[in-house]
Amino acid sequence: MRGALAALLAREKDIDVVAVCPGHEQTVARALSHRPDVVVIDSDGSEDGALGTSRELALRLPQCRTLLVTAGFLRQALALHVMGLIGKNGPSETLATGVRRVAAGERFVDPELALQALSSAESPLTPRELEVLRLAADGTPTREIAERLSLSVGTVRNRLNAVSRKIEARNRIDAIRIAREAGWL
Repeated sequence: MRGALAALLAREKDIDVVAVCPGHEQTVARALSHRPDVVVIDSDGSEDGALGTSRELALRLPQCRTLLVTAGFLRQALALHVMGLIGKNGPSETLATGVRRVAAGERFVDPELALQALSSAESPLTPRELEVLRLAADGTPTREIAERLSLSVGTVRNRLNAVSRKIEARNRIDAIRIAREAGWL
């Protein structure tokens, strides 16, 4: 996806692509080195990576703006003051428009992504279910979740099963994906 994004942007006469890099550390290091106006970050389905990179860039390079290419995470990204958000399936013109608007200091949200976020339902999960699901999403084993939250292992499993039923997920991994895409995690 990174290569495709870079190729699309490189075709634009008024946009210079100065680096294409994988991963959080490389992105931050190259941004600090090149000091671009805009960093385009592909979420790759990983909220933590994309939002973590955005957060670190905001702290270490505040004059640099970020545009996130994502399938979700709208609420979390806006809370982090990400300047731009575009959907993964949008037309290439939307990407170029987003980069230009963000470079100009404007906030840009892909209209399709905004409609998707507005039409998504509020979370049907209880605060405790979200807490259990967040820990599971972080890779915390069931036994450790139980210890951290002072619950039994059976209760943790019951909560995760309840989450899956409520959001019609096939399993824990599917539940995490659905919750992230809906902006609940």
